[in-house]
Amino acid sequence: ADIGARTIREEIDAMEVLGVSAVQRLVVPRVLASMLIAVLLNGLVSVVGVLGGYFFNVVLQGGTPGAYLAGFSALAQLPDLWISEIKALIFGFIAGVVACYRGLRPPPGPKGVGDAVNQSVVITFLLLFFVNFVLTTVYLTVVPAKGS
Repeated sequence: ADIGARTIREEIDAMEVLGVSAVQRLVVPRVLASMLIAVLLNGLVSVVGVLGGYFFNVVLQGGTPGAYLAGFSALAQLPDLWISEIKALIFGFIAGVVACYRGLRPPPGPKGVGDAVNQSVVITFLLLFFVNFVLTTVYLTVVPAKGS
């Protein structure tokens, strides 16, 4: 939305006239930030998920810590964590690039900025769905499931 608003106010054009690359100044930092935040958020969600599962199983259901850890280690493996971080990195890249691309080319007017934001959400969702399918298929082909 910020880049789209700058585009319709012709700030991007002014930057280009002054010899400042909008891609280097605006796009690259946003894409790198989205990649970093996606990886950090994925790590946080993974830790909270494991701790939440432990709390639910041990505290609320009355299970034993050993049984939870045995079940977790029977199903989970380290490559699962790596592929989730790689996916997060790729997803952050895709989301950042699509959002910046749509922001640099919005339809004219303030309504165009809103439309560009909506388009970027839809396009990003579809791309992430497809990329997730491909990466998961490749991962499950290369890394066999634990216990099989």
